[in-house]
Amino acid sequence: MIYIGLTGWGDHDSLYPPGLAAKDKLQEYAAHFPTVEVDSYFYAIQPRQNVEKWIHETPNSFRFVVKAYQGMTGHERGPIPYSSKEEMFAAFLDSIEPFIQSGKLAMVLFQFPPWFDCRREHVTYLRWCKARMKEVPVALEFRHRSWFSPRFYAKTLQFMTDEGWIHSICDEPQAGEGSIPTVLYPTNAEKTLIRLHGRNVYGWNKATSGENWRAVRYLYRYREDELREWVAHIETLKTKTKDIYVLFNNNSGGDAADNAKQLIRLLGIEYTDLAPRQLDLF
Repeated sequence: MIYIGLTGWGDHDSLYPPGLAAKDKLQEYAAHFPTVEVDSYFYAIQPRQNVEKWIHETPNSFRFVVKAYQGMTGHERGPIPYSSKEEMFAAFLDSIEPFIQSGKLAMVLFQFPPWFDCRREHVTYLRWCKARMKEVPVALEFRHRSWFSPRFYAKTLQFMTDEGWIHSICDEPQAGEGSIPTVLYPTNAEKTLIRLHGRNVYGWNKATSGENWRAVRYLYRYREDELREWVAHIETLKTKTKDIYVLFNNNSGGDAADNAKQLIRLLGIEYTDLAPRQLDLF
């Protein structure tokens, strides 16, 4: 199965009829795509009632990729609102339990920051995180190039395979040590994640200088020839992994939804179990 979707469901104006309330957007989103990344978890661990609402609003076949809370991946700039990391992980696991029980959890994505480089203490922390998550499927995405340097490339992939991490394969600007190359290597026979961030090299670097990073970093629209590259990549990857999740994150200019639908067409996919689409009166 190839699941294609977007990172979040709130900011994709081309999907929604005018005036649609924010609380109704997920249900309409699920009429277009079979999966979504719940990026709100990055900013705060969500109340279980939110999770139960999202489960209720989506078809049985819909799958959620939940982004790990920023305190779990070292992104936080201040103190975390928990007494310990153990309490923080326990709160996260309790929150996602309805996803697990419903069968709608695809995986939890641990995306580490650009300063999380390949060193012994970081490898130790990855092992600690994996142990805390127990049997929950977890994906790993790096942002520091050292993990895929010639010295560590093979060891990184072997570590992810041995430890049971799902590889989050990225398409992103090649902009120095704060970005990683596209490494087409599944580390899990059941699932592989692909996240497409765009290829705006200027925006990727400029975003670190204090501008509105969300408006700059992911401003990119994939051309058809670039998406056809990914058609070929996906055709190869699907011979090595059972389910592939593809998430478009290039939405600074509202391009993610259009590019995702374009890739669905190029792959010849027709999803038959989406949510019913809301229709205008006329």
